[in-house]
Amino acid sequence: MVNSVTNLGRSGVFDWLIQRVTAYVLALYTIFLLGFMLASDVNYDTWSSLFGQTWFRIFSLLTLLSIGAHAWVGLWTVTTDYIKPMGPRFFVQAACGLTMFVYVVWGIQILWGL
Repeated sequence: MVNSVTNLGRSGVFDWLIQRVTAYVLALYTIFLLGFMLASDVNYDTWSSLFGQTWFRIFSLLTLLSIGAHAWVGLWTVTTDYIKPMGPRFFVQAACGLTMFVYVVWGIQILWGL
């Protein structure tokens, strides 16, 4: 059996599980935010107080990491299926991985004010 060093879960079953779990996290976050916006008068004070709570920052961090993992598994699958030569595929995967890493670090800085 050949294992790729660039896939996240190291097997198809784990990649599938990562996709499903992160999809649930993303769905819960989206439903919560939609409910919050519909149930309250959203202005700077309410938005600031929501993001000022530690539990919501942790939930947002979990969602941010879920976006990164979900996107990586999806992009890895697409690039592996459609870019057959190893050199260009590695370059595209490296560019996607670097971009996602920058976005996650940037999101953490925004979220936690580091």
